[in-house]
Amino acid sequence: MKVGIGYREFAEIAKCAFVDVSTSDYGLRGRPTNISRVAVMTGLTRKEVKRIRGVIEEGTEIDTSKVVPPIEILHRWHTDTTFVDDGGKPKILPFEGTDASFASLVRRYGGDIPPGAMRTELKRVKAIEENDDGSLRVVRRHFRPRDKEQIVESALGRSLFGLAHAINNNVDVDESEAWIQRIAWTSRIRGEDRSRVRRISRERIDEFLRGIDDLYSAYETIYPAEEIENSKTGAVGVGVYYFELADGGEMNYFRNSNGRKK
Repeated sequence: MKVGIGYREFAEIAKCAFVDVSTSDYGLRGRPTNISRVAVMTGLTRKEVKRIRGVIEEGTEIDTSKVVPPIEILHRWHTDTTFVDDGGKPKILPFEGTDASFASLVRRYGGDIPPGAMRTELKRVKAIEENDDGSLRVVRRHFRPRDKEQIVESALGRSLFGLAHAINNNVDVDESEAWIQRIAWTSRIRGEDRSRVRRISRERIDEFLRGIDDLYSAYETIYPAEEIENSKTGAVGVGVYYFELADGGEMNYFRNSNGRKK
């Protein structure tokens, strides 16, 4: 939510993931899963499965403007002739009005969202500014800050993907074949000690990861490049992260039926 990802967009992305995986990983006799079975497995309608499979097969991006109203509002503010001046630039809009106003823009393209709520959200992400007279001017065409969006994409594409992949593997294999998946935590650190614990944790994690990186680098140089290229290769990796919960926060979901920490 910090970078403007709402439920509807998340749900659309999740639908694509469910359809993609159920299609490619659960087919019979080496063939992709048919639409009816994908619908049964995912709980989506056959019509929705067909639509999403078309998006996946075409390699097109999800049209987020259809599911994220603020994106649509900013887009129309820059393209609809009612809301741009003769030079093609977005007009400064009064909040209320029947023609070229912010309220009319939201009513036309924002669905059932009240104009006041849309104004508050666009101001929060610094996409618009409010003048002393209450009029609004758009200062950014994109709803999400690009720098933060890249951070989120990197975290989702690497860190969370790696953790989810490890969990998925460990569900299906014997313990002897499981990938390492551990966590160390405590709820008995004084608040005034947190900064020191955070610093020491960072130093030890950095030291550990440098050792892992050295190990991987050594393996990369053992064999000639052509031998590696002709061999079956795949990515391997280790992910480590630090976290803190708010004051009084407990990790009860990490306790077993006897109340002991796992």
